Amino acid sequence: MKTKKGFTLLELLIVIGILSILSTTVVLVINPAQLLKKARDSQRISDLNTLKTAIAYYITEAPTPDIGTVTPTYSEVADVICMTRAADASVLLTTGGAGWIPINFGGLTGGSPIGSLPKDPNPTIATASPGRYYVYLVGSATDYTFELAANMESTYYTTSGDGDVETGDGGSISTLYEVGTAMAVLTTTTAACYVGSGV
Repeated sequence: MKTKKGFTLLELLIVIGILSILSTTVVLVINPAQLLKKARDSQRISDLNTLKTAIAYYITEAPTPDIGTVTPTYSEVADVICMTRAADASVLLTTGGAGWIPINFGGLTGGSPIGSLPKDPNPTIATASPGRYYVYLVGSATDYTFELAANMESTYYTTSGDGDVETGDGGSISTLYEVGTAMAVLTTTTAACYVGSGV
């Protein structure tokens, strides 16, 4: 007598049901979308701190530092306007002075401390809400003060999150991550930098 080997329809439905329950549980508990946002926020924090260190190094090592001017908004995304400062035209990632941060890092003895200028890991256009891009503002070209900002996207790193970096960064905006030597360059009293964030 021959017997057929295989699964019955009922057994297949039970297995499919169990897999559906497990996959739903994984999505709800692990929340992969939030993990990706958290990873991108970690990259933003790292990028801004790397830039701050590179600019500080440039200021101390260059014989006559030139960190840019106070009139434009510098960003790796086109048409970003902060505090009525016109958008700078360059969105390049080069470090020779023609990039979105107008500093010639390559002119230092020993070369540039960074290979290229970073860009936001999930960039948007300037008018997106919420906006995701980096901003560089010069506070004083003669005193070499500057501020860098990024808009966090995960609930972990944003205001009131478990890893909140926005309210404790020393900056004047509680909804942005800010680093630099002049933490009050960016203010809420004038035109917005990030649509939808009030800043």
